[in-house]
Amino acid sequence: MKTCSRECDPPSSIFIMKLSIVIPAYNESESLPETLTAIDQTLIAARVDHEILVINDNSKDGTLQVLEELSGTMPALRYLTNEGPNGFGYAIRKGLENFTGDCVAIVMADLSDSPADLVRFYTTMVAGGWDCVFGSRFMRGSKVTDYPKYKMIVNRTANFIIRVLFRISYNDTTNAFKLYKRTTIEGLKPFLAPHFNLTVELPLKAIIRGYTYTVLPNSWTNRKYGVSNLKLREMGSRYFFILMYCLIEKYFSKGDFKKKW
Repeated sequence: MKTCSRECDPPSSIFIMKLSIVIPAYNESESLPETLTAIDQTLIAARVDHEILVINDNSKDGTLQVLEELSGTMPALRYLTNEGPNGFGYAIRKGLENFTGDCVAIVMADLSDSPADLVRFYTTMVAGGWDCVFGSRFMRGSKVTDYPKYKMIVNRTANFIIRVLFRISYNDTTNAFKLYKRTTIEGLKPFLAPHFNLTVELPLKAIIRGYTYTVLPNSWTNRKYGVSNLKLREMGSRYFFILMYCLIEKYFSKGDFKKKW
């Protein structure tokens, strides 16, 4: 049996679509080695043609040095520095302007998202031709580990409000872990949200504009290193703004932004 070391060429892809993974990173030097290695090895094993695009959001720790070191042994890894303006949404938006794949997943730097789920989302998109694949941490088959109680209450309340306002059944709109075709991303522009509210803007626009989607269960595990950059009190008004914007589009745009079939 042939074995393959790190220096060997990975097996050729058995899929047509190239997958890009956009990862925003602010002070994630401790998390990135484990996260990037797990994602890269999982996708190589699944024979998925891929790139991993990390957006260093002007980190103050050793994030840039870690990326420089890892890029020497990980051919799929690319990284850019977002000099400013900074923020979670701005970092993702820079990634969405620079990825090279046929589809793109937004993944957190702290390995809270499962690489195995990433493969499952991708193969579902390829097999079904979906424009989007959304994850839910709160449906049969999902698994949530060590979710802070206060954030859980806020999460479930916010998602309930979104379901009622937009008359949708999807129960985890705030979940960042989602996969979009390149054509879908182009159809959702321009992006407005500069912070974590981008995770709500993207799926709501996709649903409102008529892009096809399916929902799969995904796992979520609380970070091992560092602290979350999400400040719930600061984000309330920003989420409210994006919800109001999307509601206006849904009920008053007369379908001007709908997907052109």
